[in-house]
Amino acid sequence: MVLAPFFLVSCAQTPALPPSLRPAKWAQPVRLAGVPNLYQVSPELYRSAQPTAEGMAALEEKGVRTVINLRAFSDDEEEVSGTTLKTERIPILTWSPDGEDDDRFLHLLENSPKPILVHCKHGSDRTGAMCAVYRIEKQGWSADEAVGEMTSGGYGFHRIWRHLPGWVREGRKGEE
Repeated sequence: MVLAPFFLVSCAQTPALPPSLRPAKWAQPVRLAGVPNLYQVSPELYRSAQPTAEGMAALEEKGVRTVINLRAFSDDEEEVSGTTLKTERIPILTWSPDGEDDDRFLHLLENSPKPILVHCKHGSDRTGAMCAVYRIEKQGWSADEAVGEMTSGGYGFHRIWRHLPGWVREGRKGEE
């Protein structure tokens, strides 16, 4: 009972910037049945929470060709059944991203049919970190710009994962 308030506060989401202050270059929201927390990052990349089977079919109709799942303990096999979507998986542990996770993600972005959807369970923390890596490595954003979008973009970044911004800024590629 003593730790319950601490746990609830630490799981709180970082507040999103008000729409009037949200930079236009940040990912834009997209509404699609069965795909929660869906945003278009660029013409080649979307981000979301875990899509349902209905969502996977809707993504296929929208033209998405590859789905990258960042969940460590869940695959998309059941959800993509009956579609032609190509699936890839990078099992990231949110509390301890591997120094090679970002390299694998960037490799898949380069070598997979596009457009691509990247997701985790909520579409906020692991997905946000990988999208920040994409912004830095492929779009030339500064680490501060990418982390700002990751934490304040309205995707639901959870404060408990406060190490992820530092990982994006400094700890990637084994430079820890």
